[in-house]
Amino acid sequence: MSNTTAAQAGSRDSASKVSFASMIGSAVESYDFFIYGTAAAGWFGKIFFDTDEPVIGVLAAFATMAVGFLMRPLGGYLAGHYGDRIGRKAVLLWSLLAMGVATVLIGALPTYAQAGVLAPILLILLRMVQGLGFGAEWSGAVLMACEHAPPRRRGFFGAVPQIGIPLGLLMANGAFLLSGALLEGDWVWRAPFLASILMVAVGTYIRLGVEESPEFEQVKAANTMVERPALEVMRRDWGKILRIIGLRLAETGGYYIATSFMLSYVLLAGVTTRDNVLWGTMIGSALGLISHLFYGALSDRIGRKPVFLLGSLFTIAFGIPMFMLINTGAAMMVIVAISLALLLSHDPIFAVESSWFSEQFPANVRSSGISLGYNGASVVAGLLPFIATGLYSMVGWIGPAVLFSLLGVVSTWCAVSMRETAPVVLERRGMPPAA
Repeated sequence: MSNTTAAQAGSRDSASKVSFASMIGSAVESYDFFIYGTAAAGWFGKIFFDTDEPVIGVLAAFATMAVGFLMRPLGGYLAGHYGDRIGRKAVLLWSLLAMGVATVLIGALPTYAQAGVLAPILLILLRMVQGLGFGAEWSGAVLMACEHAPPRRRGFFGAVPQIGIPLGLLMANGAFLLSGALLEGDWVWRAPFLASILMVAVGTYIRLGVEESPEFEQVKAANTMVERPALEVMRRDWGKILRIIGLRLAETGGYYIATSFMLSYVLLAGVTTRDNVLWGTMIGSALGLISHLFYGALSDRIGRKPVFLLGSLFTIAFGIPMFMLINTGAAMMVIVAISLALLLSHDPIFAVESSWFSEQFPANVRSSGISLGYNGASVVAGLLPFIATGLYSMVGWIGPAVLFSLLGVVSTWCAVSMRETAPVVLERRGMPPAA
């Protein structure tokens, strides 16, 4: 084996190890964040808020859910700043610990009947900590994977930590289905939160064993670090950050309409059971464990933009059909609707975000750039289940269905204006490599 070949093999081995470690940690943090959405849709409206009106209780629960999303840009700002200043690995560790502690404490909270108004106040405070931790998680995880990967395989290895999202959702919904079958009363929703302590311990152990990003080490060795990277990237590349926010709307906004909002919709409309939505989400998430790798590898061959457009255009087309399938009330149709929304709308977009976004920025401000764009979209996405519930109360199911499609319109427009960065495409066009 030549020295070049050996170096490439070593690079692939390192990328595989780091990508796996990033994926495990992302799965744990996603589990922690997503069990809140499931609990908010099915339990928190009655448990933490003093109201006899089901719609008002759901709105209040989704409002506390949105608080976590509103905190994500701050978490992203901190992660970006310190990821560019002290390293990607440190951010991965503190974000995981912050999320885990907050999640376990939510599982131990008193209810409104036990503590009065103190109960929702504590819930909101812990949700804010969750938002900070989750906002800090993504950039560190995907940068560790992408910056260890060979350039022509960056789409594939960058998609590996993205698997942590469907895996976390799969574990979250599975935890509620299992606790519902084995437990009764408050323990049905408390047990999934308390179980997080075991997963956080495993995730922390795995992440301690990975090496720092080689591209960050190069930046540090060359003494090209920026003193205020987040402010610098906002000044220099604010247009890219805004486009990334728009790009994410179909993925993250559509995701929460198809999962969290749908759990409440089927109960409010009386069309089917909550378990059918959970099963659809679990099946779609299980398929996502494979589809993300496929879409990531495909983006290495044909480019990031075509794969992304597959998902955003499907989002435009599927809004009304998705709700029509749900409204049949048939378990199989509900499962098919949710699974397709994840497999063909969410997954193609999410799989290429890690590589496409990171290739837009130079290494010394990359963590800040992708963190600000990624988490900026979360401010809008966190409000969408609340908005969708309000639209349903005013105009029926057609409101959230059109909202779902409009998110695809925004993301498609942004994708068309975003530059391609896949090395194979740039080489074919005779253009210089990205970043």
